[in-house]
Amino acid sequence: MYTPPAFRDDDRDSLRETIRAARLANFVTATADGPLVTPLPLFLDASEGEHGVIYGHLAKANPQAHTPPIGEAVAVFMGPDAYITPSWYATKAESGKVVPTWNYVAVHAHGPVEFFDDPERLRTVVTRLTELQEGERAEPWAVGDAPDPFIAGQLRGIIGLRMTVTRIEGKRKMSQNRVPADRAGVAAGLAQSEHPSDRAVAPLIPIEPV
Repeated sequence: MYTPPAFRDDDRDSLRETIRAARLANFVTATADGPLVTPLPLFLDASEGEHGVIYGHLAKANPQAHTPPIGEAVAVFMGPDAYITPSWYATKAESGKVVPTWNYVAVHAHGPVEFFDDPERLRTVVTRLTELQEGERAEPWAVGDAPDPFIAGQLRGIIGLRMTVTRIEGKRKMSQNRVPADRAGVAAGLAQSEHPSDRAVAPLIPIEPV
């Protein structure tokens, strides 16, 4: 991922929060047949290894689960993003030398991937993923709520994945390269947007105290 120094995010807590908050990731492998990509819910176990281990599962019928990867896999986690209009820049009124851009948060995790179909390992991954997604619900659903024979049948239809993270890249492009007046204009414009996703980006713009 191309990341100019101004946008690089090397903070471990920030990177892990982006991964945790991303409800759906893109899992990418290079193969002899070309790149394969599957949108997947994934989770990071930060207690394993230097950078953690990512877990998830694919449908057993998915060719990505059976096609040998070339090199490391990549899991792409996206955070908040928003279109930035030049109209919000103070520089527009001063010189007119402005163009649109896009602000976003992204984390790319790289590492070798292992696919597995052991029922107990699969059940553990599915249970942990379910608990992660259901945890904030008033009445969370649990894997144990369904009959065991039914769950066993569902597990036979999936393949687990385990990716040991060997390298992690973080990018937080939030107008850091703009002058303070431009950043203030961007934050104000996003905060007043009718789009919830824009308003989620507004507090991430670095504003210098007055």
